[in-house]
Amino acid sequence: MPTLKDIRVRIKGIKSTQQVTKAMKMVAAAKLRRAQERAIMARPYAGKLKEMLGSLSAKVDTSLNPLLSSRQDVKKVLVILIAADRGLCGAFNTNIIKLAQKVATEDYAAQYKNGGVSLICAGSRGFDFFRKRGFTIVKGYPSVFQNLDFSVAKEIAETASGMYLRGEADKVIVVYNEFKSVLAPVLKAEDLLPIAAENAGKENSGDYIYEPSPAAIIDELVPKHLSTQIWRMMLESNAAEQAARMTAMDSATENAKELLRTLNISYNRARQAAITKELSEIVAGADALKN
Repeated sequence: MPTLKDIRVRIKGIKSTQQVTKAMKMVAAAKLRRAQERAIMARPYAGKLKEMLGSLSAKVDTSLNPLLSSRQDVKKVLVILIAADRGLCGAFNTNIIKLAQKVATEDYAAQYKNGGVSLICAGSRGFDFFRKRGFTIVKGYPSVFQNLDFSVAKEIAETASGMYLRGEADKVIVVYNEFKSVLAPVLKAEDLLPIAAENAGKENSGDYIYEPSPAAIIDELVPKHLSTQIWRMMLESNAAEQAARMTAMDSATENAKELLRTLNISYNRARQAAITKELSEIVAGADALKN
């Protein structure tokens, strides 16, 4: 049975932990507001760029741009994983890593067995997980979310498109968390390359005159489209991470509060028992002296 000193030490430790979790919740809430604003602001531009690319791709032969042409025989797959740099955000990292592992080893099991699956990992957690398990990591971006910048998304897009053009990847998939609400992030595995016509959007009604030409414009738009989509996914993942951390820290704070209540009851009971025992000993001693 724990002594009064043991219970006091434990109560003190839990109070310190509770202060930390409460502070982390407040920091995550402040970061969430900014991250959510950035993610929401990126959606219209990314959506319109995708729509414009769909409109143009309907007017040109997709074989003119290799990034628009799908390959029948998929032998090599590149998975771009967008995870987090830190933990203490519930099951956020665990869920996204499980999905990436499923895509790599189950959805493309034949390619994985032949060594045809490689990864680009944005975020320390995903990078460390797959590096320790012997997966082929083309590039890793640990601590990328400490200072999130568009140049990283552009570099990832250039690496992925370069591998696709060189035949080092026949399909490129991005695994990330899409921010929907504080309590409901959505795990997603989206095809990035090739850019399928049905995913690019339907042709808008009406006819337009393009200068210099639809083919030239589409060559200019494709790299921007890839960079913008990856940037949007990184912003979505960052917002989902902050929401998950805020929720996890709020839950930890409430659990600490309940544990403190239980420990205080145990402490008071133990203290009352000790006082009762001391009084009994005093009374017994007084009776012995009388006799």
